[in-house]
Amino acid sequence: MTASASDENQDASGQTTHDAEDDVRNRDIKIYVNGDIVHRDDAKISVYDSGFLLGDGMWEGMRLYNGKWAFLDAHMDRLFAGLKAAGIELSMDRAQVLDALNRTADANGMTEDAHCRLMVTRGIKAKPFQHPSLSRSGPTVVIIVEHSRPAAGLQSRGIRLATVPQVRGLPMSQDAKYNSHSKLNCVLACLQAEEVGADEGLMLDPHGFVNTTNACNFFIVRKGEVWTSTGDYCMNGVTRQNVIDLCRANDIPIFERNYSLFETYSADEAFLTGSFGGQTPVSEIDGRPIGDGSLPGPVTRRLQDLYKALVAEDTA
Repeated sequence: MTASASDENQDASGQTTHDAEDDVRNRDIKIYVNGDIVHRDDAKISVYDSGFLLGDGMWEGMRLYNGKWAFLDAHMDRLFAGLKAAGIELSMDRAQVLDALNRTADANGMTEDAHCRLMVTRGIKAKPFQHPSLSRSGPTVVIIVEHSRPAAGLQSRGIRLATVPQVRGLPMSQDAKYNSHSKLNCVLACLQAEEVGADEGLMLDPHGFVNTTNACNFFIVRKGEVWTSTGDYCMNGVTRQNVIDLCRANDIPIFERNYSLFETYSADEAFLTGSFGGQTPVSEIDGRPIGDGSLPGPVTRRLQDLYKALVAEDTA
């Protein structure tokens, strides 16, 4: 393992890009389960559900701004593409999915600072075995929307990454573009990073080039240029694509390319992208500080401002 950590890092409290401020209202939220909206204590699925048994399902993570779901079309494109590729036949169309999302948010009185996890599995199986034909009752649909504001201080502290032995796999093993319930590969990467005192794991592709973290897409900044992976082995993140598009539209040099830890360690800035945190700065990688230590860096800060404006435009 290339990861290393000082005693100070081992003692520091861990954090992730999905850390949120505690909100007591989440103890009483209502959750959508197959058309019904029930209290979280009553939100249950069968132990025979294919998602529980096998991780057989697709999901989307979205945020609510100004009463609207940001970048909804892109999220629906990814969801329905994943369902089609996996052969999961959802009887709901996009308008019906949106109605379910809005019903769930409305039932919780949410219009802002809310994060959704929309999950679709192959459904309940007749027997607890693998074959897809055993799921005969149709898909299971669950929508969890929580009051969720990113943790204070994360932007100034940043995320500490450690390069882990767990890699992003080849498309013929499990294509990372499937936003599937099966996340064991990423869970193992996260555990490997925590073992050496880091917050999250930096995962390489099968050829040893820098790819993503266990939870988010990854970018570096070198001499004013923004670099990210080729996209061949990473999740097709909606926020990742938004950042790439923002760079192109605002004359910020952007490169989707292969690059190694050598270029990463000497980067001026590094940041993660995701629907929850937007752009989250990285403070160190494998014990090496990134840039001059001021967070977020100037390019990251500019992209954060551009992204906020894009969200406001999309949800106006």
